[in-house]
Amino acid sequence: MKILATLVSLVLFASLAVADNEVSTLRGPAELLDNNDAPRMAKEQNDDLRRTRDYPMAPPTVPHKINGYQIDLNVNKCLSCHNRQRVADSQAPMISVTHFMNRDGNFLADVSPNRYFCTQCHASQLDVKPLLDNEFISMDEIIRQSGENH
Repeated sequence: MKILATLVSLVLFASLAVADNEVSTLRGPAELLDNNDAPRMAKEQNDDLRRTRDYPMAPPTVPHKINGYQIDLNVNKCLSCHNRQRVADSQAPMISVTHFMNRDGNFLADVSPNRYFCTQCHASQLDVKPLLDNEFISMDEIIRQSGENH
């Protein structure tokens, strides 16, 4: 009986999938098995302008190219400019003091190991049109709207 129910479910599911040709995907109209050329890689933004953050404690985006930067257990290219000891020479913003704290809240003399891999939180931006509409509302806008409603 279980096998029959499973087969009926599979047939029903397959017929619904075939009947629905209106599915929208990021692949566009390309068939699943088509081997189309991959789109060209977009250029990284490289304007060195600080962007506003949409909520408190949001990690800032990277305003310059970082392709080819080595970030591994032995080397962190980001720290060659953004580390506390290097900012006077590089004129880059120093990494946040939170990056010198361990998970117990104790301050360390150097960057905390759990904050060492910068690209886990900080991302460079690509010069592209967004794939989807974005309805994100910044924290400042939410506060402004709530003040108007009271």
